[in-house]
Amino acid sequence: MLDDDLRHRPSAKAGAFLGRSHRLLIDGQWVAPRAGGALPVFDPATEEQIATVAAAEAADVDLAVAAARRAFEGGPWRKLSGAARARLIWKLSDLLLENADELAELETFDNGKPLQDTRAVDLNVASELLRYFAGWATKLNGISAQIGDPGEYQAFTVREPIGVVGQIIPWNFPLIMAVMKLAPALAAGCTVVLKPAEDTPLTALRLGDLILEAGFPAGVVNILTGYGHTAGAALSVHPGVDKIAFTGSTEVGRRIVKAAADDLKRVTLELGGKSPMIVLADADVEAVIRGATTGIFFNSGQSCMAGSRLIIHQSLHDRVVGAIAERARAIRVGSGFDPATQIGPVVSRAQFERVSGYIAAGVAAGAQLAAGGGRVGERGFFLQPTIFTGATPGMSIVDEEIFGPVLSVIAYDSENLRKSRPWPMIRAMASPPVSGPVTSPRRTASPPWFVQARYGSTPIMWAALIFPSAGLNSPAGDAKTVATGLRPIPR
Repeated sequence: MLDDDLRHRPSAKAGAFLGRSHRLLIDGQWVAPRAGGALPVFDPATEEQIATVAAAEAADVDLAVAAARRAFEGGPWRKLSGAARARLIWKLSDLLLENADELAELETFDNGKPLQDTRAVDLNVASELLRYFAGWATKLNGISAQIGDPGEYQAFTVREPIGVVGQIIPWNFPLIMAVMKLAPALAAGCTVVLKPAEDTPLTALRLGDLILEAGFPAGVVNILTGYGHTAGAALSVHPGVDKIAFTGSTEVGRRIVKAAADDLKRVTLELGGKSPMIVLADADVEAVIRGATTGIFFNSGQSCMAGSRLIIHQSLHDRVVGAIAERARAIRVGSGFDPATQIGPVVSRAQFERVSGYIAAGVAAGAQLAAGGGRVGERGFFLQPTIFTGATPGMSIVDEEIFGPVLSVIAYDSENLRKSRPWPMIRAMASPPVSGPVTSPRRTASPPWFVQARYGSTPIMWAALIFPSAGLNSPAGDAKTVATGLRPIPR
């Protein structure tokens, strides 16, 4: 990768968007922030500023929440049928696909990931999420039940939207996460104040344009760009918000839960993970090599599900680690706009320094580098795909979430696989196809496992489990569980 090849000339549509004045979407209008604050946006491949967006503060949060409350309680949105909401959500999905090339380009500018991934993965997933949740809009039914002596009483309930939902999304999959938060809330009939990550606000703003074009009533979706410690903090504690949906760090998630306790606000959290891939002695070695490589290096390791620990039987260690290290050294790291690029930069200078610090800490703690360990080029936030061997519990590279392209390998010589701290989000196990009872997971002191799943597109024997430290409730799934509540009907 040559530094001179990093700069990408935007298309006409993307260039026009980048060059415009970016404001806040409040009550169906793009408005300037009350305090006039601004937030620079950088291309992580070049470290150059590519746009300036508005920086919302507490006063802007007040306005957005008030607009969302009006739209929820007295606007046309509340009167729409489920079928009408479904048509609007489906229309937004269509608009995403119609503008997919521009959105993918903006996502790559903003986040750094390869353009082929943003186009083939992020845009398609976002569109399909909208269509999936559009189907829920007509299926949000209450329940009835007999109580007391048989036939004596019949209880009826209706399922209603929660109300105003504050949504704070991360920077690793900006568009997907925005849609994953918005779609169930809109299907249920909620109104939303969405706060995108300060490092990657661009596709959320473009999504705001498409929401208006689709015909959503004013105030149903409000979008506030800005810093987490100002706009995000104000939104998370706002008394006019009925629920907070947050994806991000465990530390911030804990603060949100504590703040929500004051007014018993509902909370959905999707937090960090330190996910182990556990390889048994009889595993399919080639599948392990493919799956482990994809599991840690996809999206430059910036995923809560990244398989950042490889816990492997000693008999397979050298063969598997050697092959993964060879693949890691061959990975093309570069600008997301280079068709040859396989992984792009990490998202920001702060993340580059964080990951580099973990790599240095691993070396200082005595772990050995089997691949990588340094930066790529002199400009941009590019890191080599990195593999540590000789890692042990107690090292920060084993115990803490790095959120970068760094794999820690831990060898074992028995199947006494006890959980380590902090708990991971996903547990994965590689073994031959299951034809009889699965017994090994029971010996890990963990709850039930799911097998015959996939990591990315690579078939492998996986076992997945959501752990308490990974989140509170489900960030997606169905609109009933994340965006509605039951109310009894008096008789």
